[in-house]
Amino acid sequence: MKKLIVTAAAIGAAATTAHAGGLERSPQSMAVLFEEGRYLEFSFSYVAPDVSGNSVALGGDSGSMLDSYINLGASYKADLNDTLSYAIIFDQPYGATTAYPGTFGVDPYRFAGSTASVKSNALTGVLQYNMDSGASVYGGLRAQSLQAEANLPVLGGYTIDSDPDYTLGYMVGAAYEKPEIALRVALTYHSETSHDLTLTETGALAPSGPETRTEEVKLPQALNLEFQSGVAEDTLVFGSVRWVEWTETVINPVVYQRAMQPEALVFFRDDRITYTLGVGRRLNETWSVLGSVGYEENTGAVTGNLGPTDGFTSVSVGAVYTKDNMKITGGLRYVDVGDATTFVGANFTGNTAIAAGLRIGYSF
Repeated sequence: MKKLIVTAAAIGAAATTAHAGGLERSPQSMAVLFEEGRYLEFSFSYVAPDVSGNSVALGGDSGSMLDSYINLGASYKADLNDTLSYAIIFDQPYGATTAYPGTFGVDPYRFAGSTASVKSNALTGVLQYNMDSGASVYGGLRAQSLQAEANLPVLGGYTIDSDPDYTLGYMVGAAYEKPEIALRVALTYHSETSHDLTLTETGALAPSGPETRTEEVKLPQALNLEFQSGVAEDTLVFGSVRWVEWTETVINPVVYQRAMQPEALVFFRDDRITYTLGVGRRLNETWSVLGSVGYEENTGAVTGNLGPTDGFTSVSVGAVYTKDNMKITGGLRYVDVGDATTFVGANFTGNTAIAAGLRIGYSF
């Protein structure tokens, strides 16, 4: 059971948070804090969405308009003494890769040839204080970058581009552990971060030439509850509940506003709660298997055209191979993407995504 304790979050993280609400690409888990001794970990995930919509008014079928993407992560954890531990975590928490197929003016769908990209990187330093009772508290700072760009031929060749912006956020949390029954409950709060993006807009909507302004873009605060408990010998139940305040995230540049009021370029009508529940089973000293289900409500609210999804249901499976001080986790995830309707009336239904992940950890 002891070897299984720290694998509970691995399946969800290995197969990434494919199509969680907003721009989510990382669950921002604090599981690495609970590894024993010094621990180094690398993760890789690949997500292949198949998302398309249809609108007679817009020219018919959009084609698959979300590109596949790769997410990378790394973390290091060590003990300073019997009560203090620390971790350094790198992840890519937010992103978007929109690419409507075809060529505007040639293919019938009006958004043909439209693209958009959001990129972020974050480095978090966490200090944990461990008490004899099994309780612990932790907190730290997160340095985060954000960059965004878009190309919308349908709006007279409108483009928007930004340089990367860097800012600081923080996180705090508390946990309780009872190792003899593999029990752990951890609650973590991640602060909102505010980026001042210098955005340059061009195209027919800016007839006097490129217009550059600095716009505030907020990435949301979030609350994570992660839990696990042994329920039988070598069997573990685990899960998480994650709330994210996506309604605070808006990208609405001035030139774009002139043409598209009242809708922003990027907006989200609802905050999101994502649920995960799973079971892990140790087969022997070398192999463990894991499975989980995930759910995020389909709210029915209209979406933007650059990310037309609304909730999801998912199934994940994975396995953990343990040899000496090394642990390798692999996972696969199938996602039934929630149906969505954009604010211009396109309906996106029957969509899916497949994710695969690999996580390699080494204790020393």
